[in-house]
Amino acid sequence: MPVQFERREFLAGMVALTAAKAGSRFAPASRFDSAGSGSPFRVSVINDEISQDFGRACEVASREFGMGWIELRGMWNKNIVKLDEKEVAEARSILQKFQLKVTDIASPLFKVDWPGAPKSKFSEAKSFGADFTLAQQDEVLERAMDLAKAFQTDRVRCFDFWRLENQAPYRGAIDDKLRDAAAKAAKKGIILVLENESACNTATGAESAKVLSAVQSPSFMLNWDPGNAAAAGEIPFPDGYNLLPKDRIGHCHCKDFVKTGKGDWAPMGGGVIDWTGQFKALKRDGYHFAVSLETHWNGGGSPEECSRKSWAGMKKLLQQADAL
Repeated sequence: MPVQFERREFLAGMVALTAAKAGSRFAPASRFDSAGSGSPFRVSVINDEISQDFGRACEVASREFGMGWIELRGMWNKNIVKLDEKEVAEARSILQKFQLKVTDIASPLFKVDWPGAPKSKFSEAKSFGADFTLAQQDEVLERAMDLAKAFQTDRVRCFDFWRLENQAPYRGAIDDKLRDAAAKAAKKGIILVLENESACNTATGAESAKVLSAVQSPSFMLNWDPGNAAAAGEIPFPDGYNLLPKDRIGHCHCKDFVKTGKGDWAPMGGGVIDWTGQFKALKRDGYHFAVSLETHWNGGGSPEECSRKSWAGMKKLLQQADAL
C-alpha cells in the first residue's frame, strides 16, 4: 500500500524540532576534511549510496570522507518522504552527532507517468523506495517541503515525469505543472531543483536549458547531473554545460560514465566525463552549492566500498581543479 501522509501530525511534531538558529542554516561550506581545508562547494554524498544504515552513512561521510554536508534520499530502507516523526527526530540527532548539514531533500517528486500520454518505456513501479502514484504527487511535494524545513535546507529535488517518445504534445502542460509546483515552493521559501535524468523528459544540458527558459521562477533551478547527460548521449562538459544559464544551477550530482556496450556507471575519474574541467568551470562561474557524490557504480564491492573508491577519485579531481 502507498504510504499515507499524516501531514498535520508531522508538522506538529516538527515544531519542537526546529530550534536551530535560522541565521546559520545555509552558510557556505567552510569545512571539508579533518584538517580543515575548504572548498568553494558544499562537498557532499547521497547518504544511501553508502548505506541504508543512516548512522553508518553519516559516520563514513563525516569522519572518513571529511565532509560537512550530506544529501538525503532514503534511510532504513525507506524513501525520505516516508519517514515518520520519530525517524526524522532520530535522523536529526545523528546529523548533529556527526556535525553534518543537509544539502537538499532528494525526493522522487514527479517521477511518474504523465497523465493521458502513452505509458513510458522507462516507467517504474518503484524508484529508490518510492511507489507513489500520480494522485499523490501534490502530497509528495508538501511532505518534501516539510522535510526540508525539518532538516534545515532550502532545496527539494524533483523530476519532470518518465520520458515520452514524443513529449512535444505534452511539454506545455508539463511546464505548467512545474511552474505550479515552483509557486507552491516559493511560498515556503523552498527551491525546487530539477534533475536532468535520462529516464525522464529532461535528460541533457540542452533539454535543461529549454525547461529553465520555460519555467522562469526563482524557486526553480537545475540539479545538474553530467553523468545522466552522458548516459543520454550528450557530451556534458563542455557541450551541455555551456548551454546552461549558470545562475540557475542549484545543485550538482557527481558520478561517472563509460560507453562500453550500452553504457555503465564508473567511479569518479574512471569514465568519459571531464570532471576536472567541470569543477573548474563551476568554480569560475561562481557556483557555491553542492557537489554531491552519487556513486551508482557497483563494481567495487559493497555500496560503502564503491562509494569509498569513487570518493577517492572525486577528491583527486576536486584537488586537480583547485577546488579542495
